[in-house]
Amino acid sequence: MHSATRAYASVAKETASPRELEATLLLKAAAKLQAVHDAWEDRRGLDEALLYNRRLWVVFIDSVLQDDHPLPAPVRQNLANLGIFVMTETFSLMTDPQPGHLRSLIKVNRELATGLQGRG
Repeated sequence: MHSATRAYASVAKETASPRELEATLLLKAAAKLQAVHDAWEDRRGLDEALLYNRRLWVVFIDSVLQDDHPLPAPVRQNLANLGIFVMTETFSLMTDPQPGHLRSLIKVNRELATGLQGRG
């Protein structure tokens, strides 16, 4: 089992709702990415942070593409499009690391988490 999937399962036991679980995991991914951003010259942990975030987003994308997903189709499509953006930014970071791409991923994760927590 992948680390993002294990984290999802582990946090699920302690979290009140699926939305809160998703928000918690997005914030964890954002924190990993932020740590790399804060020590950009070193870039230690970049690959691990990107892998965690990518695996998390693969789970999200797979979920919203399921026909039985409870969200309306337009919302699911928007989330899938956001997932494509995340994957594109991730690929850019892997091939030509730039802190701007990292800031984009951090912002997406934090804003989506805020929305899931009902604070947005």
